[in-house]
This record gives sequence, structure tokens and C-alpha cells, in this order.
Amino acid sequence: MRSKFDEQLSELNQQMIEMGNKIVSNIKMAIEALVSRDVDKARAIMESDEEIDHLQKVIEGICFNLLIQQQPVARDLRTVTAAMKMVTDMERIGDHAADISEMTILMGENSQIDKFRHIQEMANETMIMLFNSIEAYVEKDVDKAGEVIEHDDVVDDLFVQAKKDVIQLILNSPEEGEEATDILLIAKFFERIGDHATNIAEWVIFSLKNSETM
Repeated sequence: MRSKFDEQLSELNQQMIEMGNKIVSNIKMAIEALVSRDVDKARAIMESDEEIDHLQKVIEGICFNLLIQQQPVARDLRTVTAAMKMVTDMERIGDHAADISEMTILMGENSQIDKFRHIQEMANETMIMLFNSIEAYVEKDVDKAGEVIEHDDVVDDLFVQAKKDVIQLILNSPEEGEEATDILLIAKFFERIGDHATNIAEWVIFSLKNSETM
């Protein structure tokens, strides 16, 4: 009975890693498409979001089977519960990669995104947070997860600066108001990605710290 549970738990871990790698890849590509104004790459990211949705369903299916069929003990229950929570945040990050890509397409090749340094910094910092949160899960590293949580303040500060940049653009060039709104929305998507990466890190800590006491 336990060997069957361990087998399914191992499959859960592998699927989580696959989904984590996929969303990291999509966010990286979304940033590249945004900065380079690559509309074709942005479309490819939007199309690939279905794969992330599929992985979420696969992982949720494994989790439900573990809960219903295997009746896990407290330690394992926390592991499965954390995985179900993390996969929700991971799927939403994938959605935001698609959202950013959609905005890239809407703004087109004449976008002024390259003038917004703080948004590009936000993109880089959220990428670091996301990568480290997934790595913390894979490596079962509580300290790395804690660093992700602390790093969220950096992204929040950059979001404040990005809003100021957008306001300045509107004041200086009112005719650019529509694009300014689009750029602010992109900044908000990155801020939310940071929040979801923080959530993933918090669930990693929940899972590991409670495991250590069992």
C-alpha cells in the first residue's frame, strides 16, 4: 500500500516539476517578447497556455487519487495539500504570461515599453522569484523559499516606481494615455506574478516545516 502511495507521490513531484519548468519558460519568453516587441513569440505563448492548463488538471487528478484512494497520514496529507495549493498559483502565473503576451500583441511593434526601466526590472525580479520558488520546491529548501518571500518587497517597490513612470508619461504626453494604461496593466501582471511566487514559497515552507516535526 505504501509503495503504491510513494509511486504516485513521485509522479506528483515529476508533474509539478514539469509544470514549474513550463511556466518559468513561458514567463521568460513573455518578457523577451515584450521587450523585443516580438508579436509572433507572444502569440506562441498564448497558444501554449493550454498545455499549462492540462498539466494542472493532471496534477489535481493525482492529488485527488492520493487523498481518496490512499488515505495519507498527516505528513503526507500536508504534502498533497500544499501541491494542490501551489498548482493553482502556478496556473495563474501561466495565465499572466498569456496576459502579458496579449498586451504585447495589442501594443504592437511601436510600443514604448523600452522606455520603462522599472517595468523591465520588475520583469527580471519576478523571474528570479518564480525560478527560486520552483527550485525551493524541487530542492526542498526552506531557506530559499524564505528568500523568495522577502524578495517580494523589491517587486512591490518597483511597481510603485512603475506607476510613477506611467503617470509622468500621461502628464507629458496625454495622447499616449491608452498605451500608458496598457503598460500599467503589464506592471500589475508582474506584481501579481510576484505574489503568486510568494504563495508558492509559503506553501513550500508549510509542507517542509510541518514534515520535519512529524
